[in-house]
Amino acid sequence: MRPFRARRTAALGTAALAATMLLTACSSGGTASKDAADGKVTLTIDLFGTFGFKETGLYDEYMKAHPNITIKQSDTQDEAQYWQALQTKLAGGGGVADIQGLEVGRVASVVQKQADKFTDLKTVGIGDVNDGLVGWKGAAIKTADGKVLGAGTDVGPEAICYRTDLFKAAGLPTDRTELAAKWSTWQGYLELGKQYAAKAQPGNAWTDSAAGMFTAEVGQQKVRYSDEGGKPVYETSPAVKTAWEDSTKLVADGLSAKLPQWTPEWNKAFSTGKFATLSCPAWMIGYIKGQAGDASAGKWDIAAGPGKTGNWGGSYLAIPRTAKHPKEAAELIKWLTAKEQQVKLFTKQGSFPSSTAAQAEIKSVQDPYFNNAPIGQIFSESAAAMPAQVLGTDDGVIGKAFTDALGEVERTNTAPATAWQHALDNVKKANGN
Repeated sequence: MRPFRARRTAALGTAALAATMLLTACSSGGTASKDAADGKVTLTIDLFGTFGFKETGLYDEYMKAHPNITIKQSDTQDEAQYWQALQTKLAGGGGVADIQGLEVGRVASVVQKQADKFTDLKTVGIGDVNDGLVGWKGAAIKTADGKVLGAGTDVGPEAICYRTDLFKAAGLPTDRTELAAKWSTWQGYLELGKQYAAKAQPGNAWTDSAAGMFTAEVGQQKVRYSDEGGKPVYETSPAVKTAWEDSTKLVADGLSAKLPQWTPEWNKAFSTGKFATLSCPAWMIGYIKGQAGDASAGKWDIAAGPGKTGNWGGSYLAIPRTAKHPKEAAELIKWLTAKEQQVKLFTKQGSFPSSTAAQAEIKSVQDPYFNNAPIGQIFSESAAAMPAQVLGTDDGVIGKAFTDALGEVERTNTAPATAWQHALDNVKKANGN
């Protein structure tokens, strides 16, 4: 941990010195690094979902070591809503935070289309912040001319989270090794889902939504929405077509709770038992704990998912060009993404580290909330088997179009073929075609 900066003394010796300090503060303009003459700074950080910094006490730890810093976080659970709001702020040139979160599906767009909107981290002294991460993580946020536009936080290796109490009630096994064998493929997952549905209580579905299954399944492939040359291939991609077919089969077999993800209804269902399984990237662990609460501890467990691999999500921290406190923001980013903090985030929250050194330290971690599931082992094996995904500039837009279309299939009984065409049309519309 870096030593904290001492507060600037409040009592100034002479009026001349006071005037000098005031002039210096006022003349720094938009890049001012101090809120007031006493050196106190309020850093704003705007995120989506649950990064875990606040929940695991990292902000408090940092502020204790840096008493001149106050951290204020705002967050939006739905990343699509967050991204839309961020675009509006960036276009208007105001309202951005000192630090903005970026989801991995957006970084190609940022790097290729919005590099001028974000600070090159080399200019604020942390150009090496991604050096210790898995190779693809740092490469994805670097421009062709070498600018580093963000610092990598977590990655999203996949598994399946499930409710042991609901499994028992339906006569299914609860042992995570046995379950991993039964649903070693997505077809096995669907088949076990039909067995569950035959004996489950009314109102208890196999999984939350077709969107969740689709995102997890398509996230297991190297090529999804764009090829390695950057050409969009989502209309013909085998990964997309197979995940679509499996997800619409899930709906046809009555295995979905039809809950749109990130909605209040979905959040409530974590504690009320509306679904028994969930496609579960590592960062979902913290989300489940937050929504299900202490009363659900021990009811949830985790097993390796179909294919025992996949990556869903993972994020970056970036500094907009118009941030008020770029220097202090950079120092906080470097600390939050350091190995020590990545280990803490996984141990307490489940956010799987992108730091290779941190990954080496967490392989034996178990989680008491999830029946002491060996989360370090499960997610480490998933991450190790996952190929580096090809990231396209419109991955976020394309993914949302398909998951929205699956919502049509679930909730309005739209025919899969019709919904598929709606997804294609919405991608083109989003791109101005």
